[in-house]
Amino acid sequence: MNLRLGGKRALVTGASRGIGRAVAQVLAAEGCAVAGVARDPAELAALAKSLSGDGHAVAAIDLAAENLGPTIAAAFDADARPFDIVVNNVGGTLDITDPFAPMADWRAVMRFNFEVAVEVNQYFLPAMQRRRNGRIVNISSIAGVEWNGPAPYASAKAAMNAYTRCIGRLVAADGIVMTGVIPGAVKTEGGYWERMEVERPDHVAKYLKERCPQGRFGTPQEIADVVAFLASDLSSFAPGSTWTVDGGQLRSYAH
Repeated sequence: MNLRLGGKRALVTGASRGIGRAVAQVLAAEGCAVAGVARDPAELAALAKSLSGDGHAVAAIDLAAENLGPTIAAAFDADARPFDIVVNNVGGTLDITDPFAPMADWRAVMRFNFEVAVEVNQYFLPAMQRRRNGRIVNISSIAGVEWNGPAPYASAKAAMNAYTRCIGRLVAADGIVMTGVIPGAVKTEGGYWERMEVERPDHVAKYLKERCPQGRFGTPQEIADVVAFLASDLSSFAPGSTWTVDGGQLRSYAH
């Protein structure tokens, strides 16, 4: 499809694998110059080789570190050449599953899944406001809508959903469309569900039968296609909205 994204500059966090990698590839195919951020230099190099078109760049940055905005801006000269699109994809459980985990663990999960996006947005939003144009897409999870996963992770994603609605409304008058994507269970290379297919196939079969109406997991591509739509001008009347892409998995009436 032609989403008229040619010439746009897009930042994607957590871009080296899974949904982030697919998002970077789709945006590149649509004509964006992609700036991909993640921790692993080798995976980022592989990502860069997979992107179609020109003008792409990658940077190995620890997204759990403080002072992210200036670090990312310096890596991509973003103060001089601002981003038109920001996709906050980085996140995960950090293997912290105990609901009564120490506060340090709760803070780590909240930082990784929520605070990083807020910090990145607050740095790059002013340039979008000055230009009166921009797209921000925050990747959340159905765990933030109904309890479906570790409590620290679910709480962080619920915060992301609330943030997207609140700030999306506040910046809408500035010509910025902030939206969220709420994926269901997605199988990614090296991810949880791929591991479970080997380690606990009975658990996977039960989960697909009871929780997934289509009887399958989603793919990163299916999430990335929706992100690309929201990153385009076609989402102009959708500020503050969150888009569920879960194969019918979510049971909540509203979110």
